[in-house]
Amino acid sequence: MTDYEILLLLDPELPEERQGDVVTRARELVENGGGAFDRHDAWGRRKLAYEINRKGEGFYHLLHVSCEPATLDEVSRVLKIDDGVLRHLATRRIGTGTELTVAVGAPASDHAEVEPASTPEEE
Repeated sequence: MTDYEILLLLDPELPEERQGDVVTRARELVENGGGAFDRHDAWGRRKLAYEINRKGEGFYHLLHVSCEPATLDEVSRVLKIDDGVLRHLATRRIGTGTELTVAVGAPASDHAEVEPASTPEEE
């Protein structure tokens, strides 16, 4: 199974119970596909950078799931046809930040740990 984050942008006119239904439906699809629903973060109502369907705000929800790619495809298909979902984005989650940091632009064979910048106290 692969870890994913799904960011949902929901219609600002959607009642809270309907928002919960969208999140619950996504959770059920993941669990029925043999995956695991790890976490749900409700970010709340936020202003959009540009209007979507003549709406300047939206409710954001971040879902952390672990599932097979086929299950994620099914979740995305269902979210696309739901009228309450303005946008959604599913991305693969990579680690927890404890991995080796690689210098940007370095060739693959020259992966080296990046030294932290010195602070004024160290100088």
